[in-house]
Amino acid sequence: MGYEMKKVEEGINFLQEKGIPEPQVGLILGSGLGELAEEVEGGIRIPFTDVPHLPPSTVPGHSGQFVVGELNSIPVIMMQGRYHFYEGYSPQELVRPLRIMGGLGIKAVIITNAAGAVNVNFNVGDFMFIRDHINFMGINPLRGANLEELGPRFPDMSKAYDEDLIQTGEEVGRQNGKITRKGVYTAFTGPCFETPAEIKMVGRWGADAVGMSTVPEVIAARHMGLRVLGISCITNMAAGTLPQPLSHEEVMEVGEQVKPEFKELIKGILVQGVF
Repeated sequence: MGYEMKKVEEGINFLQEKGIPEPQVGLILGSGLGELAEEVEGGIRIPFTDVPHLPPSTVPGHSGQFVVGELNSIPVIMMQGRYHFYEGYSPQELVRPLRIMGGLGIKAVIITNAAGAVNVNFNVGDFMFIRDHINFMGINPLRGANLEELGPRFPDMSKAYDEDLIQTGEEVGRQNGKITRKGVYTAFTGPCFETPAEIKMVGRWGADAVGMSTVPEVIAARHMGLRVLGISCITNMAAGTLPQPLSHEEVMEVGEQVKPEFKELIKGILVQGVF
């Protein structure tokens, strides 16, 4: 067993010794979207820093803990907050919590984020189901020795995002009276927001939204054979699309405004999705 796999196994063993119920679905809650964890029934809260080999989350709006229990009668494990490459963590550290969740038994993961809209037809407050992504981070969590216990050396990414779960999400959105979008997410490293020239470039490549997360986790999830649903909350228009400057405060403010709709969307997907 390699050193990284040993760290993952120790995290799995630690949580199992806590007596947590086996989860069916994992959720990663992005900036300003963590309040959903407060609705988990019988929620067991375990700070990341209690788990062996997991560092703290340092970004405002990311509580940095696992929450385990049931949401709408579905056994779940949530990451209330996540790690980002710009915090100084390695690609392997970014995805270690997800690998631990996979070892605990999840079959699918819902990965959420706050994103800026490149597509000028989008509006602040929209939810975008990710149909594909562009990795502009220059990193890959699978670099190095392959963790054979988790997946193959060369995983297929041609259908990284589960089409059936996207369709379920779109149907739940319609039932809730919420217009949802579908598009391509491009990940930058951050922490600075992108320049107008960079936004123009990725727009020509086919990007609809940009952010600073998600892609490493999706790569790791697909390596493990997990089904993936990616959801971006459009919290701002990307650089150059509007004259005003960008700020993390705006991201958090919009996340606060859309919380009720976001929670209803996720709960509806859990009820109607086939996991």
